[in-house]
Order: sequence, then C-alpha cells, then structure tokens
Amino acid sequence: MQTSVDISTRINERLQPGVSVDDALKLSKQILRENQTELEFNEPDFEAKVLLEHACELSSVQLITHANTRLTNAQLSRLSTCLQSRVEGQPIAYITGKQAFWTLELAVSKDTLIPRSDTETLVETAIGLPLCENAQVLDMGTGTGAIALAIKSERANWQVTACDFKPSIVALAQDNAKRNGIDIQCILSDWFSAFEPRLNRPEEQARFDLIVTNPPYVESDSSYLERGDLRFEPDSALTSGLDGLSDIRHIISQASKFLKTNAYLLIEHGFEQSKAIQELMNQAGFVEVETKQDLNKLDRATMGKFPG
Repeated sequence: MQTSVDISTRINERLQPGVSVDDALKLSKQILRENQTELEFNEPDFEAKVLLEHACELSSVQLITHANTRLTNAQLSRLSTCLQSRVEGQPIAYITGKQAFWTLELAVSKDTLIPRSDTETLVETAIGLPLCENAQVLDMGTGTGAIALAIKSERANWQVTACDFKPSIVALAQDNAKRNGIDIQCILSDWFSAFEPRLNRPEEQARFDLIVTNPPYVESDSSYLERGDLRFEPDSALTSGLDGLSDIRHIISQASKFLKTNAYLLIEHGFEQSKAIQELMNQAGFVEVETKQDLNKLDRATMGKFPG
C-alpha cells in the first residue's frame, strides 16, 4: 500500500514546474487512471478535469482557452494536493468543497453526507404530490439542504423548513440557501425535538403537509461502510443501529403528531429495506403506502399518507 509520502513524491515527479494547463490535465488523468481499479474511480478523466478547474480556479471553457498557459507554483501545489487527496481515496466533493445536486451547486463539509443522484428520487416524488399551493414542507436531517432547496426551487409557493441536529450543519444549509438564492427556513432540531413544544402553540408551525427525510439507514456493522466515499463520510449521517432502521422507526412512530390530515411522509432508504418500512408505516396507521425506485430500478423511497 502506498504511503502519503510515496503518493506525493510520484505526483510531484510527474507535475513539474512550468507545466501547461493542457499537459497538467493529461498528467492528472494518467495519475487517476493508474489508481482507478484500486480506489473504485468511476470517471477518472472527469475527476481530473474537476480537480484542475478547482486548483487553478478556471472554468471548463478556460481550460480550453488557456490550454497553453503555464501553471503558477501556487496552482501546481494546489493541484498536487488535490490529486494526492483523491488518490488516497478522499471524496472529490470534500476536496473541492462542493457538489452538484438537482439544478443546484451546493457547498459540502465533512459534517454532512455528500448529496447523491439517488436522492433526487425524493425530490421528484415530492414535487409530484397533489399538495395545496402554499403547502408546508419539512425536510428532516437536511445536511447540505439538498432536498429542501431542490423542492423549493421547483415549488416556489411551498413553505419549506429544513432541520438538523448540529449547528454547523444548519449553518451550511443556510449558506447553500443564500448561495442559490432560495428562501427556506433552517432550524436546529434533533428530528422532531424543536417541533414538540410547538404542538401546544397554534401560532407556531408544527404540522406539515409533507415530511421528507433522508435519514441514516446503513447497518452499523455493514462492510459497505468500508467502501469508496463512505469511508470518509460521518457515521452520524450513515448508520442507524444493527439493522439500519433505528432512526426510521423513530421517525415513523412520531410523524403522525406533526402531519396534517391527509399529509404525506416520504423516506429514503436502502434498496433492501422497502418491505420493512412499508410494514412500519402500515402499523403506524399510514395508508396508500408505496415505494418508488431510483434510476437504477432499485427501491429507494417509501411514502405513506396519514389519514388523520
């Protein structure tokens, strides 16, 4: 196994001072391709381009128009550091500090899960629901704010609240809302904790037309946690007890108190968990329970209506 020193030395031997943008791109692609199998890179050429853009603060177009421009020493140093981090397995989103989701660009941090395209299934399902024009929506465990912001970007009249349990995460979601020019409310809450006191205060919002969540749902002893980006993401955003359902059980058991009549609960989960979640929803009194599949035709999100 390569050490950090070995990786750094090999990269710096290839990326010599005075290298052009075009040659730096070619060399970056080669470096990532050489580690593709070991580190499960899906798109080494694309990632090399992203890292070079980030290190040099250039756009995709500028990589072409500045192809013969030589990298400064500072740019070269940043590129070397970025490539080393990626070869060591760090997620590209954590290296660049950003991730695309839906039509948005979101800042990410190591406190949060990296938004994934699979989660867009929740957004598609949510915006397809027959909610009232000014529907009240709650995104629990919002992380970067990805789900809440994507929903609000498509349904401007909906009133969207996003919550998470850690101040730094709430601040990140607020920052992403500002970056994207989207108006949502971000609050500190450990699942329903901030909303429980509101139930007896009619002037405060405590019941919703839709509660949507992408909670932790990986088994705590799963070997899946040793693969790819998951090795670097926070356990608090990934794992939930031995069967991966501890948080989901809590959410389903408590959700009815915070839902209006004929409101919906929509939960992302692992592809092998749909039957268990359907049973939990049915037992909790939800009706019209159904599971939606992601783009890979895997069960990804289960939804139920609370009749009141």
